[in-house]
Amino acid sequence: MTRTGLITLLFASIASSTFAQEDWTAREASVPANPLKNAYFGETHVHTAFSLDAYIGGARLTPFDAYRFAKGESVSSNNVQRSIGRPLDFAAVSDHAEFLGEMLSTQYPDAPGHYQDALVELRGLKDIDTQRAWFLKYVVENNRSGAPEHPPFFAGPETTISAWKDVIVAAAEAHYEPGAFTTFIAFEWTSAPGGGNMHRNVIFRDTVVPDQPLSALDTVDEEMLWAWMAEQEANGSTLLAIPHNSNGSKGRMFEPLDNAGNPLTQEYAETRAKWEPLIEMMQIKGNSEVVASLWPNDEFADFENAESLATYSERTFREQNFARWAVTKGLDYEAKLGANPWKLGFIGGTDNHNGMPSDVTEATYNGSHGVADGTVAQRREGEIDGWVKGPEANPGSIAGVWAPKNTRGAIFDAMRARETFVTSGPRIKPRFFAGAGLVETDDPVRMVMDGYANGVPMGGTLRALDGPPQFTVHALKDPEGANLDRIQIVKGWIDEDGEPQEKIVDVAWSDDRMPAPDGRLPAVGNTVDLTTATYSNTIGAAELVGHWTDDAFDPAAHAVYYLRVLEIPTPRWTTYDAVRNGLPLLEGVPATIQERAWTSPIWYTP
Repeated sequence: MTRTGLITLLFASIASSTFAQEDWTAREASVPANPLKNAYFGETHVHTAFSLDAYIGGARLTPFDAYRFAKGESVSSNNVQRSIGRPLDFAAVSDHAEFLGEMLSTQYPDAPGHYQDALVELRGLKDIDTQRAWFLKYVVENNRSGAPEHPPFFAGPETTISAWKDVIVAAAEAHYEPGAFTTFIAFEWTSAPGGGNMHRNVIFRDTVVPDQPLSALDTVDEEMLWAWMAEQEANGSTLLAIPHNSNGSKGRMFEPLDNAGNPLTQEYAETRAKWEPLIEMMQIKGNSEVVASLWPNDEFADFENAESLATYSERTFREQNFARWAVTKGLDYEAKLGANPWKLGFIGGTDNHNGMPSDVTEATYNGSHGVADGTVAQRREGEIDGWVKGPEANPGSIAGVWAPKNTRGAIFDAMRARETFVTSGPRIKPRFFAGAGLVETDDPVRMVMDGYANGVPMGGTLRALDGPPQFTVHALKDPEGANLDRIQIVKGWIDEDGEPQEKIVDVAWSDDRMPAPDGRLPAVGNTVDLTTATYSNTIGAAELVGHWTDDAFDPAAHAVYYLRVLEIPTPRWTTYDAVRNGLPLLEGVPATIQERAWTSPIWYTP
């Protein structure tokens, strides 16, 4: 297939797009910067028809369509016209690097291999059972074999190169509007040895990218991924990787040994921290902060745990699968090695396979994986194949960054600096600073100015303090969402045996509640009407601000702190779905939830 032929086809569906890769330097420089930084919301994990599993499920939106959706345009999915409502500030389409060329062959008649029998069969799959069988044959068994390879209908590396350059890269270039909407060139590296999830989304800062991405067909070893990233850096690229679904990693995401079976070293820790500054906290396949069964003392741990995930491919839950354990255990390595392999900031994503970035609103949720959950019946009774029961899935989370302006450079640099946060969907704006002698103030502007001048923000590191650090916190509700219940600080440290320990502190809360003698704050209440799937903002607060000093601070011990902001209870998507369709509420899943936000941690290093 000629590149001209592909471009002609793409222009037919995206007539307004331009494929010229521009030098954005001047336009980015002309965008005004806010020294106190702005909150920007976006998506770093979405799949389109150029991901084989998404295509099998019925996705027909291209990366170009995904960016149109992110910018507020209406698209059709599951035979329904949908719009995000509020446009995003940034997005990265992260189609699977595996089978990227095969998807070019599948969709474009003048692509090599288009008329092979297997691809003719693929285009003709009509029902979910035959789709599952085809996917199991060509993808699942292959990917989990330990030595995956291209299927027999692969038409050669030129198809991968063309799909990457003329679709993935071109779509990002066509939709980038410095100062208004930022796109990132990206892909997903989808390694799953033995069914343990080791997936990473790889994000590039600019248009200096390789001729094609690295896939799990090239290597299933994340250490080889980091080596490949180092090669790209030597060639002029600036990039990072974001692991996701550590909850389904079978203990592999945060192992005490490297892939050669040796104990972790300082070099390993420094390498991993360089390439993986962030972790995706939550997505449709569950929340990877904590799980209630393993954190019984955290009264808010029971949130989108997707417990059925543990019944697939023996992905049994263990503490070592979760972000809180990892960022705390990382302190032990830092103390012993001089480097922290899991110095992870927090960011969000959906893993939406319908080509719709950040389609996260509970009230309008229409599924995320094509035919697997595209109907009410499938969402209530089906499953997202090989991962989770339909009712336990969720719409995913949204990524947040604090950056001086909406450009690739500014947003990427915020990711690299870990000045990021994640919400379970609402556009909550949390801020978090730490330092010695921070001003205790209810004025958010003064708090931010003081935080930057005399402390560090989320993602930062405090060093060698003589006395206890002070923390200042602030959160604004989503202007279209529910009020806030409370702001909590989660502190982690390592005991004498090298085991993670934690403390959760309520720092600011609404409604003049008083803590009980045991220190526990009473519940905020619940205004949800389950018969109408509505709630009232008669409780909670639109804004919370607070200040906390860690009086148990040990200046000789490493510590980590992060913020968790909770909304008042609202209906879960299953409740909206049931009420909208005149069905009974589902048993076995919560009827209400407390949506939330998490900030990246702040670390203390003696």
